Amino acid sequence: MSPLVRRIVLVLAMVGFASAATSTYVHYQLALDAGYTSFCDINESVSCTQVYLSRFGSVGGIPVALLGAFWFGFVGLLALAAGRGDDALAENVGGYLLVLSTVGLATVLFLGYTSFMVLGAVCLLCVVVYVAVVGIFLSSGAVGSVPWLSIPRRAVSDLGRLVRTPVALIVALVYLGATGAAVMMFQIEPGSAPVLTARPPSQPATGPAESADTTSEIERFWDAQPRVELSVSHEGAQVLVVKFNDYECPSCAATYLAYEPIFARFESSHPGAVRHVNLDYPLDPECNDQTPRGMHAGACEAAVAVRLARREGRDESMSRWLYENQESLSRESVRDALERITGMSDFDALYEATLEDVRADIALGGLIAIEATPTFVVNGVMLKGGLQPQYFEAAIALELERASAGPASE
Repeated sequence: MSPLVRRIVLVLAMVGFASAATSTYVHYQLALDAGYTSFCDINESVSCTQVYLSRFGSVGGIPVALLGAFWFGFVGLLALAAGRGDDALAENVGGYLLVLSTVGLATVLFLGYTSFMVLGAVCLLCVVVYVAVVGIFLSSGAVGSVPWLSIPRRAVSDLGRLVRTPVALIVALVYLGATGAAVMMFQIEPGSAPVLTARPPSQPATGPAESADTTSEIERFWDAQPRVELSVSHEGAQVLVVKFNDYECPSCAATYLAYEPIFARFESSHPGAVRHVNLDYPLDPECNDQTPRGMHAGACEAAVAVRLARREGRDESMSRWLYENQESLSRESVRDALERITGMSDFDALYEATLEDVRADIALGGLIAIEATPTFVVNGVMLKGGLQPQYFEAAIALELERASAGPASE
């Protein structure tokens, strides 16, 4: 391997590592924070979020981007080793890089296809990774290759040399340790709900003296949010909370789990004062033509299943099952779950008629230009994503306080 090729590979590995590491951070924030907005989300088609949170974004709970960072780190270490060893080692590294880059190229071709063709989305950070992998593949191909059948034997020999070289052994062990620690740190349990951390621009009060300032800050934050008109009846409640929901949306599952106790507390302390309405807005072009590139292929079926389960008084059980099994939703799995939970076996026969009710909710969402799920409308205040539970509860309490000072909502 010539010094020029080695430097090119090293630079590409560094660029790829930086992009993959940034992607891992963004993915992690998206998974843990329902209100996080990625800097590389430009529009519906150019969106890192759609790619990272899709079924192709993780393998066994580990972000694909993190695996990419490990790959680039290994390539970079090999390139460094080639510059510090003898000609034989440099020749061997050239063979190793060709094998690694061939595997890497196959991987990014698959990921690129799923991103562009299946999800219909472009992830800018991912594109940088794709370019870096292709560049490493082309650079490795320019090196005089060693016979592929001899690579295992050469690798065993170089591993023996590694064990006998203290500095190299320490570097390898540190790298492996860091790899293991990163996996443990960034692993996202499949099906787990993200923790909501979005909040108004202030820290929570730490003592009685700060509570008034915090309340004032929450009011300023709340009053700055956009307001919309939505034709959903309060039915005598003082506060109407409308959620535009997609049962295949991770953040929708997060808000469902986090806000359920809040609604229960208000029902206990202020019976009938807070009405919670769940409206369907599946990001699935099968029933929602406002999301032509929607990536949730089972969301329409899920919305229909909950409506059918409601007829049997089992909609809460159906909703919870859907949220807990988001990664495996399909028409077949939803239909089977509905039959297990409710005993209903006529999902297919009732599907089209029930889907029209789902489309009615979608039309309501179109009137206020829903851009993402979940979107909440609390007494006309539009909130995209979610707030930390304590702030969401404070916002409802604020609306209750304001409503009690005037005539009850119709």
